[in-house]
Amino acid sequence: MLLVFTVGVVFNADGAFLKWETHRDMLRQISVFGVLACGMTLVIISGGIDLSVGSVMALSAVVFSLLSIHQEWPAFFAVTATLGTGALCGVLSGGIISKLKVQPFIVTLAMMVFARGVAKFVSGGQKISTALQRPDGSYHYVEIPSFFETLNARMLGDNIATVTLILGLCVVFCWILLSRTVWGRRLYAIGGNEEAAWYSGIPVSASKVVAYGLSGLFSAVAGIGQAAQELQGDSEGGVGYELSAIAMVVIGGTSLRGGNGTIGLTVLGILIIGYLEKILSINAVGEEIRLMMSGLIIITAVALQIHKKP
Repeated sequence: MLLVFTVGVVFNADGAFLKWETHRDMLRQISVFGVLACGMTLVIISGGIDLSVGSVMALSAVVFSLLSIHQEWPAFFAVTATLGTGALCGVLSGGIISKLKVQPFIVTLAMMVFARGVAKFVSGGQKISTALQRPDGSYHYVEIPSFFETLNARMLGDNIATVTLILGLCVVFCWILLSRTVWGRRLYAIGGNEEAAWYSGIPVSASKVVAYGLSGLFSAVAGIGQAAQELQGDSEGGVGYELSAIAMVVIGGTSLRGGNGTIGLTVLGILIIGYLEKILSINAVGEEIRLMMSGLIIITAVALQIHKKP
């Protein structure tokens, strides 16, 4: 983190990095990825992986936009239905993994494809926006629901975006789960040694289902935030987001082997990735270079974990 900050100060793009607006915008831009990383942290600590978070996020954005914009559902019911959709996807993945003993990589890869297909089916392959098609093929436009404006607003003197505050709430929620509940301690035990946890009387299957269900729930939260930012639900959205979420968790120091890590480490990873992306962006570095650097960072972080003494 200190190294990234040092790079930002040296390559400050004519002082842009030294302005509060740059940091504020970075926090807003990284918030959706950060929410996904919160759910990913729970799954990785349990010794699993969830490759479906990007697709579930896209499905949630489509469902939320469809219900709130096209169907004009009240915000409470649209949010509840969307959160239920995301949680259901996670529970299905967790159930298959825990009951059928299928590898998490395979199950969540299948869910990634399935959720993306459902999103395309529900949306008809189109973006769910304020443009509604009439029977004659023409379009008319409806107003953006006020809840979208609320989620896309800035608070505390126009300094903090609402989605950033939502990320903060997700982090606090995960911290309470992992450090202050029995379920959190069980999750660490399962990730450390699943067989030993089972012999100790820990309900391994139920704990895994809850972990993946929460990952799906956080994906739905991210989808709602994404829809509010883009003012639409896009079935093509969220592609590759699962890699960013995994990178944030791993770079923070949480072990991919499970049983080790904290949500605080994930926050550190979120900030490292967020600031690195922002520094490259304000210095007009091309996206291809950013992608290559992200890949190198992930490999380096994993290599350091492998060679780290237990």
